[in-house]
Amino acid sequence: MGLTFVGLGLHDEGGITIRGLEEARKACAVYAEFYTSPMPRLSLDGLEAMLGRAVRVVDRAFLEGEGAEEILSKASAADVVLLVPGDPLIATTHAALRVEAERRGIRTRVVHGVSILSAAISLSGLHNYKFGRSVTIPFTESETPYDVLRDNRATGLHTLVFLDVEVERDRYMTVREGLRRLLALEGLRGEGVVTPDTLVIGLARVGSDDSVVRAGPAGQLLAYDFGDPPHLIIVPARLHFTEAEALIRLHGAPKEVVDRYV
Repeated sequence: MGLTFVGLGLHDEGGITIRGLEEARKACAVYAEFYTSPMPRLSLDGLEAMLGRAVRVVDRAFLEGEGAEEILSKASAADVVLLVPGDPLIATTHAALRVEAERRGIRTRVVHGVSILSAAISLSGLHNYKFGRSVTIPFTESETPYDVLRDNRATGLHTLVFLDVEVERDRYMTVREGLRRLLALEGLRGEGVVTPDTLVIGLARVGSDDSVVRAGPAGQLLAYDFGDPPHLIIVPARLHFTEAEALIRLHGAPKEVVDRYV
């Protein structure tokens, strides 16, 4: 008996690990959530066919409400699996569920999956140890993204910028909208943190065969069509020469722009 958190990876049902498959196949109940990170190309039918069993898809209200009690009750008597996009426990919702399970004496385990944190950085060509605090641009008004970018750049650190999603409303923030919000904050604050000339990297559908990564000035990327979600942004600080070469050769960044950051 116990509760196992299994990562689904980034793109579709093919991202689950062999160990994750084994855990889900032998469990007495399998739940899945897709609100912490969108997996628009995942097929529930395909996932259930791989597992050989039904999967119950639950939403935020379920996991943060009475549904948590249902899962914990089952896990106290048998093996239960919760399938999570990316790598489990990145979302605090699931960390809280694990803590509560352990508090009740329910054994928990984690089967890791590919995380957007590592995949986006790897795909960008930037060095992972040069990243500072990450931040999300929400659909609601907030100056926090601007503050995080300012503080990271002041210490020479890159920033991974997540873009808000509202899966229940089928609403996904794009690179274009994220950049517009950052530039609007620049107009409000005027501290020179994000201007139309600032080097940024836009990424779309990381982990898929048709992933897109494009680097260039923010003003230029406003006009670029990144296609379907999910999207995210990276704002670099000072660049190592190998990072600069990657942005130019792999992601189309203008050399004269990149040279200002080396």
